[in-house]
Amino acid sequence: MTEFEQVYRTYLNDVFLYIRRLSGDEQTAEEITAETFFKAMRSIKHFRGECDIRVWLCQIAKNSYLTHLKETGRTDSIEDTPAEKLSDNGNSVEDKVIQKDVAMHIRQLLHGIKEPYREVFMWRVYAELSFKQIGRIFGKSENWACVTYHRARNMIRQGLGDFDNEK
Repeated sequence: MTEFEQVYRTYLNDVFLYIRRLSGDEQTAEEITAETFFKAMRSIKHFRGECDIRVWLCQIAKNSYLTHLKETGRTDSIEDTPAEKLSDNGNSVEDKVIQKDVAMHIRQLLHGIKEPYREVFMWRVYAELSFKQIGRIFGKSENWACVTYHRARNMIRQGLGDFDNEK
């Protein structure tokens, strides 16, 4: 097994989960994950090891996802959503619209949060990493990762409170 095959096997699921959480769509996550590893394979010789390889891969994935959004001009509308998706989990169409609105607002809030809070929050929520893993990525302690995550979450909660007050 080549070194890159080992990287692929080790981090495939992490990258997929990260993009699935960002996109909310399994098919998009599969496409972006494949594209990520293709790009990583082409540029692995340039990886200098200044950060954890998982961080490097997820950064490639995030950039690929953002490019995908720009290229597709993705503005999901209710008309583009299949009917079966509108009625799953017993949620009404109105509930789905509200959930989508809140999710979009959370993404906007994330872009306004400074580092390292944003990255820690994304690693925890989107990539489902433990605080210990996040601490290792940043060269910090598990406790630092936990505190940083909770501070980021509080920033988002405060932003959501402001959002609710605007409605």
